[in-house]
Amino acid sequence: MTDLGITAWPPAPIRTERLVLREPEARDRATMVDLFSSPEVRTYLGGARPRAEVERAVPEAPTRQPGLFAVELDGTAIGLVTLDRRDADRPGHVRPEGGEAELSYLFLPQAWGRGYAAEACTAVLGWFDGVLPGEPVVLCTQSANDRAMRLATKLGFAEVDRFEEFAAEQWFGVRWPS
Repeated sequence: MTDLGITAWPPAPIRTERLVLREPEARDRATMVDLFSSPEVRTYLGGARPRAEVERAVPEAPTRQPGLFAVELDGTAIGLVTLDRRDADRPGHVRPEGGEAELSYLFLPQAWGRGYAAEACTAVLGWFDGVLPGEPVVLCTQSANDRAMRLATKLGFAEVDRFEEFAAEQWFGVRWPS
């Protein structure tokens, strides 16, 4: 993960109406394994990775990653929201030098359709606006992922570009600070 320029990490947990967003903990490992090995979750992300491979790759205790939030509902992690710097070598940028903050998220299928992703991403974007005011945030998803594109629009992202990457058309949007 590339440095976001955040000096104090982790922040105090962010509480929304239904969720708590916090730094990942060892107790979230099973959720992380489920997220990265789920065919449903990984449909537009290159497909599921074999569960045994994910079990070996995910550490017992997570390493500190500024910008990575576990999303908790009723004491159990149901997803992850990440802000990371977009690699300058990848297509899709709004600044010539690249390195924009990029929002991404993963939620367990049983959490889909209930507004948790919108609630969690809105909270993380609000937090980010307070920590690094004036910074644009970008989001990239396969254009075939209708749900992600609808959520991007709901979160205030506007389409900037479409391009081919990972053998699929990608939708690239930006959310400028208000």
